[in-house]
Amino acid sequence: MKDKEEELDLELWLDKSIVEKQNQLKNQFLQVLEAVGNSISNGELSGFYEKSRGKKISKGNDLLGHPYQVLDLIRDFDKSSGCNIRLLNWFGHGFFSLIFLGKNTEISSKELADLGFRLGLVDDPWDFGALILEKKVTQNPSKDEIQRLDFQLWLKKVPVSSQENAITHLLIEEIKKIIRLELKHSS
Repeated sequence: MKDKEEELDLELWLDKSIVEKQNQLKNQFLQVLEAVGNSISNGELSGFYEKSRGKKISKGNDLLGHPYQVLDLIRDFDKSSGCNIRLLNWFGHGFFSLIFLGKNTEISSKELADLGFRLGLVDDPWDFGALILEKKVTQNPSKDEIQRLDFQLWLKKVPVSSQENAITHLLIEEIKKIIRLELKHSS
């Protein structure tokens, strides 16, 4: 935390153009996430994961000090049998695609690695600091490594361009590639 005696940057605080530019950018990315969510039907999600709970966009201003936006698809976060596909737009860090799988839910690790995903080596499925900033991931996990985990969280950084339509199309394709994979459940 900064020293309490530090002066407030009132010039920055009163600079409307910076606030307006950031708000415009947040709105543009929000439109991208809405378009992606609207392009994937609930039927497609249920076909991939029977207990899908649909889609939801969330946003906040302080994920380790930076604003973020999230599109969750499926939304079953049960560490035993759940599944979720998340798009994370983390300002200052990038755009990420994440796949959460409960311990008894599986997608071929080879197929996920072939799509560019890395398995997170974290105890908390939403420890983005460890996953993204500290890069606690592995490219080709062994079956033993996967079985030792309480859940799987696969991560991929998605390169984006400055064109909204191109980003939207790319993210839709990312989701479609995931839901084309075979999802298995075990007991």
